[in-house]
Amino acid sequence: MNWLNSEAFTVLGQHIKWSDMIGNVIGLLALALGWRRSLWTWPAQFLSGLILFAAFATAHLSGSAGKQIVVMLVAAWGFAQWNRGRQQAQDGSIAVRFATGRERAALVGAAAAGTLLVGGLFTLYPSLSWDPWPDAYIFVGTVVAMYAQARGMVEFWFAWLLVDLVGVPLNFANGFAFSGFVYIIYGALVLWGLRDWWLRSREDVRPALEGAPA
Repeated sequence: MNWLNSEAFTVLGQHIKWSDMIGNVIGLLALALGWRRSLWTWPAQFLSGLILFAAFATAHLSGSAGKQIVVMLVAAWGFAQWNRGRQQAQDGSIAVRFATGRERAALVGAAAAGTLLVGGLFTLYPSLSWDPWPDAYIFVGTVVAMYAQARGMVEFWFAWLLVDLVGVPLNFANGFAFSGFVYIIYGALVLWGLRDWWLRSREDVRPALEGAPA
């Protein structure tokens, strides 16, 4: 499996690794499937996490590597959540919605507390990460985003945008140029996905309101 971490090609002076390229292409596919509310988004995210774990583990980026383990765990849980929701829906689709005020506060609080905790851990043990705080931010932000996605919350897209803002420069700085390029494409897909889920959340609410007693 050593070929995964070997150089595939060079673009604009940036060395592209096979693992970096393959893992992120699959991750890009997973995001597109999530946009379409396809159950296959979760197996794709699991496979992407598995490949990227191999990439980051050899680059001394423990936060990014550890993130991939959590990605795989949350992907398995998200698959179960969406599969259950699809079975309960009359048309077999995945319902999406905006989070409640309490849920939003919980997501923001968990992201802030988690980043402080993980960033502090990386600072105390420098061997775990060369970029402790941005690494921790991406680690925790990804977990929060995937949790919100599994619960069908539109806010999941906002979380991904915030992760991208740090993920792009961090990946370029640590030699994962393809990850940096793909994160830019992620940003465009996230904006389109956000619009789609936003509109669908209104469609999912409308039947419930129409069916409510006067």
